[in-house]
Amino acid sequence: MSHLKAFDKINELKETYFDIWEKVCDIESPTDYKPGVDAVGRFFVELAKERGWKVEICNQEVSGDVVCITMNSDVDKKPLCLSGHIDTVHPVGSFGEKPVHRDHEKIYGPGVTDCKGGVVSGFLAMEALHQCGFKGRPVQMLLQTDEETSSRGSNKSTINYICQKAIEGEAFLNLESSAVGRVCTSRKGVLTYKFNVDGIEGHSSRCVTEGASAIADAAYKIIELEKLKDDDGITCICGIVNGGTATNTIPGNCTFLANFRFATKEQYEWIESFVKKLSETVHVQGCKCTYQILGQRPAMEEQERNMMLLEKVNKIFNQTGLIELTPRKLRGGSDAANVTEYGATCLDNLGSRGGCSHTTNEFAWLESMPEAARRIVAIAYYL
Repeated sequence: MSHLKAFDKINELKETYFDIWEKVCDIESPTDYKPGVDAVGRFFVELAKERGWKVEICNQEVSGDVVCITMNSDVDKKPLCLSGHIDTVHPVGSFGEKPVHRDHEKIYGPGVTDCKGGVVSGFLAMEALHQCGFKGRPVQMLLQTDEETSSRGSNKSTINYICQKAIEGEAFLNLESSAVGRVCTSRKGVLTYKFNVDGIEGHSSRCVTEGASAIADAAYKIIELEKLKDDDGITCICGIVNGGTATNTIPGNCTFLANFRFATKEQYEWIESFVKKLSETVHVQGCKCTYQILGQRPAMEEQERNMMLLEKVNKIFNQTGLIELTPRKLRGGSDAANVTEYGATCLDNLGSRGGCSHTTNEFAWLESMPEAARRIVAIAYYL
């Protein structure tokens, strides 16, 4: 069968791509460090140009430049769209002088599983297809650059560009980290607010008769927010709090951030109403509160078109000897939610497999990269 030659090619190429995996993760690229994110993008652009693939750049002023790479761009069929983000979360230097290392089973470092490992898996699949003369359809790789901040730096320009590409494709495969035998078909959305409480400063000895503590008012609000702990619905965590100027001064200001997770559009609307009411509620007389949205990402609600794609993919995997996938729900946000809301057909978490994402212990299993590449190859051949 046609895919078997490509599977063999993946095995031939995987050691080369293990080296590429290490090199690209050694380029540190936290979201707000545009030079690093762009350096990762240029790395993949050079790989693409060496193979004669089409390259398109969506330039950004603040975030890294989004890259769209297409093989078989001359084939008149809808492309199979692959996507992964190349930004990471830790400041430069957090992993030491040499960020990445590996042993005989695993690779360790920033982004090895979230999500550069997925991108490298996609490139390995594309090269295997290319070397085997695959001309069935275009295969497109989209490199997202500010996924970790819900595209705040680009004011959604990056994800909007990706959504426009996705809607033109036959299917969109997001290459976030995978799990054995599982695929993500629904995710919670993310909504982050910044609250600002203004009080009245005064001498701490006169707190009974003068002043109004902004910290105290904020504390009441935080307690109300922290009560939201429905694992299947709305959750909230208040992670950063700043306020006050001195221990003997009634604090005149306090700011705090609240991060919500939600499962449906209706829950999103409930949060909007709840936050408005909470901000208007005065817990300490003399205080007032304002708020702003710092970031938002929709929930990825289960869609019939995505489940139909999964059914088709599982038939392909059954025919090609790959493990069939069962759907799962995840609590974290990803670009797949935006793409699904936009109307594209999408499956998520088809990249490399590892653990400890967003920590300095992040790792991925080396063999999970060719595993992911085989899944992509099979889908490309038979979708």
